[in-house]
Amino acid sequence: MLKVKRALISVSDKSGIVKFAQGLSALGVEILSTGGTASKLKESGINVIEVSDYTGFPEMLDGRVKTLHPKIHGGLLALREKPEHIQKLKEHGIGLIDMAVVNLYPFENVIQKKKVSLEEAIENIDIGGPAMLRSAAKNFKNVAVICNPAKYQNILDELNNNNGLLSDSVLYNLALEAFSHTARYDGIISGFLSKRTGADEFSQLPKEIQLKFVKVQDLRYGENPHQKGAFYRDDPGQKGLANLKQLGGKELSFNNILDLNAAVDFLKCFAEPLALIIKHNNPTGISQDASLEKAYKSAFACDPLSAFGGIIGFNRKVDLKTAQAISKSGFMECVIAPSFDGEALSLLSEKKNLRLIELDLSVLPETDYDLKRINGGILFQDRDDLILAEKDLKVVSKKKPTKQQLASMMFGWKVVKNVKSNAVVMIKGTKAVGIGCGQTSRVDSVKSAILKAGENAKGAILVSEAFIPKTDNIQSAAKAGIKAIMQSGGSIADGEVIKAADKAKICMVFTGVRHFKH
Repeated sequence: MLKVKRALISVSDKSGIVKFAQGLSALGVEILSTGGTASKLKESGINVIEVSDYTGFPEMLDGRVKTLHPKIHGGLLALREKPEHIQKLKEHGIGLIDMAVVNLYPFENVIQKKKVSLEEAIENIDIGGPAMLRSAAKNFKNVAVICNPAKYQNILDELNNNNGLLSDSVLYNLALEAFSHTARYDGIISGFLSKRTGADEFSQLPKEIQLKFVKVQDLRYGENPHQKGAFYRDDPGQKGLANLKQLGGKELSFNNILDLNAAVDFLKCFAEPLALIIKHNNPTGISQDASLEKAYKSAFACDPLSAFGGIIGFNRKVDLKTAQAISKSGFMECVIAPSFDGEALSLLSEKKNLRLIELDLSVLPETDYDLKRINGGILFQDRDDLILAEKDLKVVSKKKPTKQQLASMMFGWKVVKNVKSNAVVMIKGTKAVGIGCGQTSRVDSVKSAILKAGENAKGAILVSEAFIPKTDNIQSAAKAGIKAIMQSGGSIADGEVIKAADKAKICMVFTGVRHFKH
């Protein structure tokens, strides 16, 4: 147990600090403070000793040096149980400090500003603050260290209920939070400087990667009931799925969140009204139309059997007509959309197990990199954010695409980019009529897409996310009535494949870009 007699308060974020200091003063705690914090406390009538008066040394170098002094760190680091430590403090006129209330310069907020200068960022790197936090946290058995304003009231309650004493468990947990706080702070600085001053940021990835995530919630289990699971968000920031709002239905599962993420990857690529259904991270159907209701009906019709138990995604507010169409679709796990109108929300809420998720798609985080966990490490790469324009396409067949076919190809290219490899989609207009995904051969992907499309394959566009390696795919497409094919090109068999397309009177276009997604 620790009796708090003297506290050092030096905070950048001053929210709640006056009330907390008043509570400490009421308990008879002597308060040391610095600069702006001391001024704010004095204005509120709190008796404060300035750190410069306490140390006998003024703040200097534009405030860069103010708490880096033996009378501060000696008071924080001295072990009370060691007589020789206490004797040294007496010899040098150093008093004990029982509590350090410190938070740091707002480096994280400063670097969020557009076009922030390197000089401004560097001036917001705190030196004294982390040093005090680390000194106090290292000596946690004798010093309470508080870096989180949200803890102020809990600490006051503990002190008031225990005659000014803090328990060992409270001290330990406060120290753990302080070390996590300084580690995160240094990580943000390191990340910023690495990115800003990298030797060749266009060709080299960072030599070291520091990642931190904060738990949003525990989940019932992971991918399977025998696995533990939890959802963590990026730190810093709370964007993307961490910012979702659940309006109804059961608790989200691990697999729900995975599929919701897959849905968002599709939705953010399209400007016109779009509907899709996701199952096991792949679309069972996707469609763009003038109305959301029509788009949803087309998306569902692409593969009604696979759609069962899927995740429905929209990039527009869900209206009553669309909600009525959803209600006739049988069992579905989730609906995610930017919003729901009142009538739609009321109708869909009648399905007690249907999870209704609201997410603002306009404020998704801009992620630079993609990570994949492997045994003993991670694979790290740029995001696949390449944008393809019609001018980038190369027509390689004798038959030229029509304007309508080109529009369908461009739609299909956005779709196939987010489908697991090997991936092939069959497009009519701006809707998928057949999707082949996750196959170990492109032949099987083509056959799967044709099978799911059925009669709708006639006159459709086939879009492949990589090159078509053999003519057997062209033969299958011709037999099904495919009129045009879009692929990356780049196979050693390109010449033979083009000849096969010409023979079948199929238009063929090369993108020159591959979109594998493993």
